[in-house]
Amino acid sequence: MAPSTSTTSFVFTVKRQAPELITPAKPTPHEYKLLSDIDDQDGLRFQIPVIQFYRHDPSMGGTDPVKVIREAIAKTLVFYYPFAGRLREGPTRKLMVECTGEGVLFIEADADVTLEEFGDALQPPFPCLEELLYDVPGSAGVLNCPLLLIQVTRLKCGGFIVALRLNHTMSDAPGLVQFMVAVGEMARGATSPSVHPVWQRELLSARDPPRVTCTHHEYDEVPDTKGTIIALDDMAHHSFFFGPMQVSALRKFVPHHLQKCSTFEVLTACLWRCRTIALQPDPEEEVRILCIVNARGKFQPPLPSAYYGNAFAFPVALTTAGKLCQNPLGYALELVMKAKADVNEEYMRSLADLMVTRGRPHFAVVRSYLVSDVTRAGFGDVDFGWGKAAYGGPAKGGVGAIPGVASFYIPFTNKKGESGIVVPICLPAPAMDIFMTELDNMLKSSDQPIHGGTSTFITSAL
Repeated sequence: MAPSTSTTSFVFTVKRQAPELITPAKPTPHEYKLLSDIDDQDGLRFQIPVIQFYRHDPSMGGTDPVKVIREAIAKTLVFYYPFAGRLREGPTRKLMVECTGEGVLFIEADADVTLEEFGDALQPPFPCLEELLYDVPGSAGVLNCPLLLIQVTRLKCGGFIVALRLNHTMSDAPGLVQFMVAVGEMARGATSPSVHPVWQRELLSARDPPRVTCTHHEYDEVPDTKGTIIALDDMAHHSFFFGPMQVSALRKFVPHHLQKCSTFEVLTACLWRCRTIALQPDPEEEVRILCIVNARGKFQPPLPSAYYGNAFAFPVALTTAGKLCQNPLGYALELVMKAKADVNEEYMRSLADLMVTRGRPHFAVVRSYLVSDVTRAGFGDVDFGWGKAAYGGPAKGGVGAIPGVASFYIPFTNKKGESGIVVPICLPAPAMDIFMTELDNMLKSSDQPIHGGTSTFITSAL
């Protein structure tokens, strides 16, 4: 594949001030708030990193983004005061926030680099991420630790980077964006957020008595009989761009009766199939794909629009590696569409009940692939006064501590001005070669030219 965009590897120095705690600007209630039974599942007990890049804005004069954002966070925490607390664990692993007002961790930093040096392809993985989002020793635990860590790094060009790490049990992508938009509003002079946050985590608590009424293969206990399929060493990280031309090429493989499929569905089916071919599992082995589905609108009535807890499911499509690889794309596509369609209010109620009856299990990771579409989450729209982000979204290509298991779908505009989706993929190097060949063959087999600067392949900043 011919690279459509490339950036050279580079190293820069970041000078950080000592981490500090930002507390709410006014006194807040000291109370305990239970998380929902969707929030505190094992698979969400980790820290998720997000990063925003902002360009220099001459109209902001000598305004210091660190000072502006620091003060805005303190004001926003008055309304989102649970973020300033600490998680505690009760009986049966039940998580709750003790709203202590201790605050969120904040780091002020300066980097000897310009935004332009990151190149045109602002997408994960990012160089020196550990410098732009410093892991303060002792801060990354799930319990009794700050729930947010925010680092604001000034750049030589007058731009800046806001990097953030969230304890995922507190919020999903829409919930986090809601908080960040509120910080942006306060930074621009508002006295209160335009959207007032809604806690109400009891809306997603288990029923009494709990009753699991749906099938939840995403929480199957899958024995790792053949060894872990993701090698921890010799991993290759690449990002792939899917614009209108690439999506159109893939749609040529969609059978007539599935033509109403979404871009997410056809892309997910394609990546799942190509990835499985690349990993070459035993044909009889079960493989599964987990699709993140936002369930806010699946309830009657819908969840409050300002609800900022986790409100999604991981519905799973399940088949054998042999069937997935040997059948045409329509086979995988139909499985993905059915899995997504399974999510409704009863599914979410059943899921909460499963959590309390089975001890809040982790989703299955053996021979699994998880995809999360953040193209409409709104990370890039967060405005602290310097305009929208040049890039806003996930700071890494995957989630959790297991490399290669997950991919985000990230909004991206290429050099030609085409809007599309970038998907970071992490695979063992030999499997990555097969994956790229398989994907390239699918695109080339249509009448869409993909070379000469329109390839899906983008080299990363690493």
